[in-house]
Amino acid sequence: MTSFRTLDDADVQGKRVLVRVDLNVPVDGGRVSDRTRIARVLPTIREISDRGGRVILLAHFGRPKGPSETDSLKQVVAAVSEELGRPLAFAADCVGEPAERAVAALRNGDVLLLENTRFHAEEEKNDPAFAARLAALGDIYVNDAFSAAHRAHASTEGIARLLPAYAGRTMQAELDALGKGLEKPEHPVVAVVGGAKVSSKIDLLENLVAKVDALVIGGGMANTFLHAIDIGIGRSLAEKDLAGTAQRILDRAKQTGCAIILPVDAVVASEFKAGAPHHAYGLDAIPSNGMILDIGPQSVDRVNAAIDDAKTLVWNGPLGAFEIAPFDQGTVAAARHAAARTKAGKLVSVAGGGDTVAALNHAGVAGDFSYVSTAGGAFLEWLEGKTLPGVEALKKKD
Repeated sequence: MTSFRTLDDADVQGKRVLVRVDLNVPVDGGRVSDRTRIARVLPTIREISDRGGRVILLAHFGRPKGPSETDSLKQVVAAVSEELGRPLAFAADCVGEPAERAVAALRNGDVLLLENTRFHAEEEKNDPAFAARLAALGDIYVNDAFSAAHRAHASTEGIARLLPAYAGRTMQAELDALGKGLEKPEHPVVAVVGGAKVSSKIDLLENLVAKVDALVIGGGMANTFLHAIDIGIGRSLAEKDLAGTAQRILDRAKQTGCAIILPVDAVVASEFKAGAPHHAYGLDAIPSNGMILDIGPQSVDRVNAAIDDAKTLVWNGPLGAFEIAPFDQGTVAAARHAAARTKAGKLVSVAGGGDTVAALNHAGVAGDFSYVSTAGGAFLEWLEGKTLPGVEALKKKD
């Protein structure tokens, strides 16, 4: 990761270190119900603290229209402190007298969490004056929130222009993994893209066909492609008005030499519910009243064969309606095959996106992929080839 400054380049001893983290975690009844995002930022916090830095955490929570108890980061203090294994101070604002007083009270190694940056409308506007107020609280800036890096906000982009800026350990790991996935991958590269709608992933598909050697298309979006090439899909979910878009992507793939791998058979049911009667059909025999809910066994074999040929795999989206059994079998089988190849040292596998993480967890293999991003929107925008403001701001200037 030579183009970014990391904590290896930073002298944090005795310094006030502003660390942007993602603590936008689910809270149920006043308690954090999933601590995954907290766990991901612990290495950076602990390292700065152990090296004698004064850690000042910046984070957002929810989409508030102003200060409110329901969107206060006070709710996560106990969970963060417990996971961190050390005390966590809290300031009732991220700027102004409460923040200044709390920062002034810090000693080397202490950790402080400032209140929700989005309580101020200037945060999302990337207001220069607000960024300057945040920057005045620190000597160094560290961004460890890749999940917010696609937003040009004051705490993710503006402040990085005002202080010496570094990537935290989680950000560093994410950027390293993504670089291996698409920026400097080992070929052949195979991408698996699934999910319900083509409309939400047009930019993604158009970017990938120019970069990967083979593109597997599954989920509901595969039905739109099948419809575009005049294959009957019965009552299956599809965006038939996007048939022209699907054909354009297929044509573009031919120009770039990217092999498009569509289903060759499908698991079909007459209704979308758990345990519904189902049957695998070839694509020439989909019943007119049937719904395609998963890829069939022959399609699984084709996907696994593509994974066998790959050196690098990028995965976003499930191959079927994985939330409901038995329509999870295609996704689970392919995910487990990719995980086995990864564990055998034959594949670099990078995956991300909310449904993708859930699907890999469901298959029991999230820990076996080379890297699984929890970043959601930022991961998707990176796959689309878009510039991420929070990442650009960390690039070395020299």
